[in-house]
Amino acid sequence: MKKQITDALVRSVAVPAEGRIEISDTVRPGLRLRVSSNGRRVWMFEKRIKGGAKRKHTFGTYPELSIKEARAMALEIEIEAMKGVDRIGDAVRIAEEKERAALNAMKVRQALENFDAMHLSNLRTGASVRRSLDLALMAHMDQDIATLERKDLQALIDAKAVSGAKVHANRLKAYLSKFAKFCFTRSYTASHIGLGLEKAFKEVPRERVLSVEELRQIWKATYSLSNLTGPLIRLLMLTAQRRNEIARLQWDEVYLGSSCLILEGKRTKNGNGHITHLAPAALDELRLRQGLSTCNFVFSSTGRTPVSGFVSIKKALDRELPKDFAHWTFHDFRTAFATEMAERGAPESIVDRILNHAAVGSAPSAVARVYNRAQFLMERKKILTRWAQVVTGDGALDDNVLSFEREVAAS
Repeated sequence: MKKQITDALVRSVAVPAEGRIEISDTVRPGLRLRVSSNGRRVWMFEKRIKGGAKRKHTFGTYPELSIKEARAMALEIEIEAMKGVDRIGDAVRIAEEKERAALNAMKVRQALENFDAMHLSNLRTGASVRRSLDLALMAHMDQDIATLERKDLQALIDAKAVSGAKVHANRLKAYLSKFAKFCFTRSYTASHIGLGLEKAFKEVPRERVLSVEELRQIWKATYSLSNLTGPLIRLLMLTAQRRNEIARLQWDEVYLGSSCLILEGKRTKNGNGHITHLAPAALDELRLRQGLSTCNFVFSSTGRTPVSGFVSIKKALDRELPKDFAHWTFHDFRTAFATEMAERGAPESIVDRILNHAAVGSAPSAVARVYNRAQFLMERKKILTRWAQVVTGDGALDDNVLSFEREVAAS
């Protein structure tokens, strides 16, 4: 039925016993009032979108929406359609996008699992980085990764710094930045939320160098420790190796008959296999542990895992040192070794090999890497033997600097 729709007309139309009837408005072509058997009167408007499909819009019921309001709404839709605006298509697209977003929503936990599988698992220090991220992001694990913001990451860094662990806070900043970049490049997040994160503080190289007298004071203080931690710190001092490399030392890396430690590349910071000579004093410490050890770890309090708790060990040592003893760290043993032995005439290149520092410049060939790993072993043995005498005070050394330099040079 095509007629000018009026209130009187609508009131005069009988409700059909079944099905429905439609009245098409002659004032606003395309506008229809549908009358159903349940008595509902629904407004509809049909119009073709410019360059697109014909769309049928349903937008209210009579008399809640008056005839005048229905014609105005139909006109609005018609003007939009002439401009190519597709209300229904846009609504469908938005709904589909929301549905896809809901289906693809990824939690921080899953993003971190992916980061571990695709990146951290390939790093020697990956397990340690994962532990740090797990602890830092604990409160956000069940949050959608897309909702994570830069301010959330900065808050984690600041909280770690406020706790007093400023160096760890700087490391955490680096870990979170890398994680954020990983998420952005894979479209887990709409932006790189790791950009612009601030460090907790500006780190400067340490200038602390323990003197021979201070080294011997620390050495003496180690005898106040247990038969587990005392030998651990003394071996750390005598070998000048990295803390974790000694703390995680295993008996199958110890060669008492050859007086050396041999670590594979997976156990060292720079990924290079390393041989460390054991002076007689270092052998004594390992033999002491050999009679007490209950597992493959040389230093273990549980029989299953390597020793930890270096903060407590440091505090125990500090209690045995003079009150005016300047602040020091376990890493200072390596600096003291490098400084003292260089001053006593040991070639810096050989000292660097003992410390297992990464080579500078272009990467060496495979042959050169194997060769460098094994060369100067006799010189390294002499330097570490002399270093043990420096630390323990065993022997008069101060008058032997020049002879030691000639001895090493002649090796």
